Amino acid sequence: MIRTGIPLSVCVVIAYLTAACTRPMLASPVRQPAPQVAVLDLWTEPDDIAQRDLRWGSSRADHAPSKTDVFTVTGIDKTGYSRGYDVVGPDGREWDIKLGKEVQPEIVLSRILWALGYYQPETYYVTGWQLSGSWESEGEPARFRLESDHDTDGEWAWLENPFAGTRPLQGLIAINLLLNNHDLKTSNNRIYRLRGEKAEPVRRFVVQDVGSALGKPRGFPYVRGTRNDITDYESLDLIRKAGDSKVQLDYRGPFTNILERLSPADVIWACELLNRLSDGQLDDAFKAADYAPDIRQRYIAKLRSKIQEGLALRASREARLIQP
Repeated sequence: MIRTGIPLSVCVVIAYLTAACTRPMLASPVRQPAPQVAVLDLWTEPDDIAQRDLRWGSSRADHAPSKTDVFTVTGIDKTGYSRGYDVVGPDGREWDIKLGKEVQPEIVLSRILWALGYYQPETYYVTGWQLSGSWESEGEPARFRLESDHDTDGEWAWLENPFAGTRPLQGLIAINLLLNNHDLKTSNNRIYRLRGEKAEPVRRFVVQDVGSALGKPRGFPYVRGTRNDITDYESLDLIRKAGDSKVQLDYRGPFTNILERLSPADVIWACELLNRLSDGQLDDAFKAADYAPDIRQRYIAKLRSKIQEGLALRASREARLIQP
């Protein structure tokens, strides 16, 4: 009997490990990477911004609902700030009709967001429209939004989305605040799957229902926010306080947490983008919503003033950088 001097227990362990090394290893499950979402799903850089037609935006004159058509009501919207109807036209196209004070601002914001590279559904300002049967508010000024060219694939949140930290997302927040859109709740952010000829539907992250704008944000010291009020819009500036890495906008609404990540660079980017639109283009956006000429000019003048506030951040940052 040959003695090795190695305890039996150690031999057992060595034998076990040797055997394990000779066995085929079971492959560990490979975690598949999450599908990537391109920034193009949120924003496309508008290289033709100076030529964009804000009278129609993403819409088309030959696609507009006709006053001679009679629409069939498929649903009634009694929730939220604005009432409205879901309807289908004689050509089979489905529409969401919105009534009330948010109609005009939504048309304007939709045109501007589209011009700046953000996807927007087709929207039209329509009067004199007809419904089959007897309904309230028939024919009043309304926003018609086309629903039958896309499917809705859920909602997306401002602080939890695939674009967190990107300039287009941060700029989108700043643009909404430049126009005093204060209803930044998640239910207004939808994921569209566009219907078309492609094998796979195109996906777009969209901010819709943008009519809570062109007034004054709600919250302290304001009991309720306003919409479509030029005097209230003129009463607020863009910026309350700005530093090297932080900027506080003149906003006292209920979604201040969404603004906490905004930097001066984000605001500058948004203002530079907006500044590429001419006064004539902005005037067309307000014309599309049937604003009176004097009100159009007052809105444009105040928006220009707010844009200049944002652009001034660039000059102050550059001055700090060159200081000895």
